Amino acid sequence: MKTALIIDDIENARVSLRRDLGDYCEGIDEIFEADGVVSGAKAIKEYDPDIVFLDIQMNDGSGFDLLELLPEIHFKLIFTTSSDEHAIQAFKFSAVDYLLKPIDPSELQEAVKKAAGNNGSLEALRTNMGGKIERLALNSQDKIKVVRVPEIVRCESTGSYTLFFMKGGEQVLVTRTLKEYDSLLSSQGFIRVHQSHLVNLDYVREFVKVDGGYLVLDDRSEIPVASRKKSLVMKVLSEIE
Repeated sequence: MKTALIIDDIENARVSLRRDLGDYCEGIDEIFEADGVVSGAKAIKEYDPDIVFLDIQMNDGSGFDLLELLPEIHFKLIFTTSSDEHAIQAFKFSAVDYLLKPIDPSELQEAVKKAAGNNGSLEALRTNMGGKIERLALNSQDKIKVVRVPEIVRCESTGSYTLFFMKGGEQVLVTRTLKEYDSLLSSQGFIRVHQSHLVNLDYVREFVKVDGGYLVLDDRSEIPVASRKKSLVMKVLSEIE
């Protein structure tokens, strides 16, 4: 970790975080600052930081507004805020961590260490926050698309990418593996029925036991069920009320 960028519209907050980074966190050689959405976007382009500490509520918009302006996110992202109401939304932008103000130095240390060894996994915040996920940010090659989780019909592995099939027929190819989404969505009503297929149980119409076994979904797609998953699928479907 070499360069850091602090984006916060409160000067005292920037000064305090800069001081704490210098006092408690190793490996950061340069620290830059910006005071809002517009200046933050410009600073990201100018400095190409390794890590960004992003406030959520600022005078000219939110940290999420800033992220929507970026074609891609190449840096490690840590949100800083005085309220935890946006925690799940921060999670959906694949942040490394989420720090509440006033920032505890030990938590800051942990966040920076996590960023130094983290590849942007969707699991990054899952150990720190729970709750039902309503929306998910899908990072494709040309944009970040925010979708409603209940409208995801299924996910299919295509090598190191994941293809999302949405209600209504839209498809979104995402630059992450199915394994990551399986870990994220398994507690949200999804089930991994095959090495290449993750299915939203809300869209399962029937389980056909012949021909090796497969699921028929509401969109008429037929999804193979791995032999080792058959008993689990039958158990889960029998428990649907």
